[in-house]
Amino acid sequence: MRTSPALRAAALAATVTVLFPLAGCSDGGDQDTAGRPSSAPVAADAAAAPTASGLASQQLKWKPCPAPSQAQGGGAAPSPLPGGAVWECSSMDVPLDYADPGGKTISLALVRAKSIDGKKRIGSLIFNFGGPGASGVATLPAFGAEYDKLRTRYDLVSFDPRGVGDSDGVECESDKQLDARYEGDGTPDDAAEEKAFTEDTKTYAAACEKNSGKELPFVGTTNAARDMDLMRQVLGDDRLYYFGISYGTELGGVYAHLFPKSVGRSVLDAVVDPTEDAEQSSLGQAKGFQLALDNFAADCVERGDACKLPGSTAEEVEQGVSGLLGRLERKPVAGLGSRKLTQTQATTGIAAALYSKETWPLLEQGLDEADGGNGGLLLALADSLNGRSEDGHYDNSAAANTAINCADSKERFTLDEAKAKLPEFHDASPVFGDYLGWGLMACTGWPVAGAWDTPDVSAEGAAPVLVIGNTGDPATPYAGAKAMAEELGEGVGVEMTYRGEGHGAYNSGNACVQKAVGGYLLDGKVPAAGTVCG
Repeated sequence: MRTSPALRAAALAATVTVLFPLAGCSDGGDQDTAGRPSSAPVAADAAAAPTASGLASQQLKWKPCPAPSQAQGGGAAPSPLPGGAVWECSSMDVPLDYADPGGKTISLALVRAKSIDGKKRIGSLIFNFGGPGASGVATLPAFGAEYDKLRTRYDLVSFDPRGVGDSDGVECESDKQLDARYEGDGTPDDAAEEKAFTEDTKTYAAACEKNSGKELPFVGTTNAARDMDLMRQVLGDDRLYYFGISYGTELGGVYAHLFPKSVGRSVLDAVVDPTEDAEQSSLGQAKGFQLALDNFAADCVERGDACKLPGSTAEEVEQGVSGLLGRLERKPVAGLGSRKLTQTQATTGIAAALYSKETWPLLEQGLDEADGGNGGLLLALADSLNGRSEDGHYDNSAAANTAINCADSKERFTLDEAKAKLPEFHDASPVFGDYLGWGLMACTGWPVAGAWDTPDVSAEGAAPVLVIGNTGDPATPYAGAKAMAEELGEGVGVEMTYRGEGHGAYNSGNACVQKAVGGYLLDGKVPAAGTVCG
């Protein structure tokens, strides 16, 4: 089956810090108390480093964008914007290691659309769509029409962060290996399955080290923030004008901490809680996705006979979902081509459709068809989140996601520690809890040690940063916005609320949210703290 435009949009919007990583622990080798090999290098962005002033004068060569590469997700070359504006692409050199700014450089891929009115142009508005691992070069043109109002005074700019897409993208396993990995059991139930799970993770980490080992210590968020400041200078702006979504909010917060005096008008949407460590974040996601599933089930019941799923209450609808997943664990059903829909892939597909209320109808249809033995739609949804295209090739978003998360987070869980957490995760979400609980082991045995427990985003002296939380967001729960605003500091973080469903607020189309964002970015009018939309 072909991926629908709505499904493709859901895949591009699925920008989340950690989601169902099929990961486990390394059961061999000496380990320190963090659960990592004792010889593992520490991510190289943990400490302050000099700037790369010599690269700030480089001249970018822009030309019409080609079709995205496979690492960026593939597809056709971006279509012109309304009015015929053409997307242009370029590349920018940055130091691999900011502690050695005159040493080896890597190239970052960039995309832009020029501002509509050059006389009223403010500067470049830089976007990061999250993940970590999402290709900004592919994503911004896909959503460009939704941000076109902002182009009245800005060049719209995005990039593939280091380790992502065409910016020296992290490489791990082959397409065939990844197919097998995603078909595997992400929630082991016995010793044999636990052994397979941990061996798979060990093999995956080894492949990442073999293919990208020299880059892995340098792909963390602090280095990405330094890249953005260099980008600001190369683009000719005195301040950074920024729109960060999901993980992009964490990147924006880290930037504000490192360069508070360079912060311009900035918006953070679908906000990561900077006070939570990896465990707390994963538990929050379990609750967030469960809330989204609850809301989906309640909506289904409210529609009565129009809903295809069995059950007269939301609880009964969810019991049907759990029953389907249990049957799929015992016996997968037909999927796409020779591929079958497994329990793990079905759960991933359900999560993918919960990112946006617009894809709830696909979720309903997919669950109904899978219950009847046709798992094609749920498998396609899972593929969208896993970065698998219709031709069987994967982008590098999942590899980059693991590499960046593990370069950032110090947490390393042993098998016994993760298993001890499972009851709490299951209580948080009977459907998603076990997957996210086992996902705690995503960085165990990783060849690079993490930089922090939680990121520092305090930004005294920075310009106001608009922070938007969505009450129904499954991937970055609503409470994260308040925490981010408080951590940025008094007079910096300005919190507003969108009462809605889905991951993020601006792309919901809500006129109140878009008016507030546009008023700040275009006219410098900061919304009143506590503004509520929806």
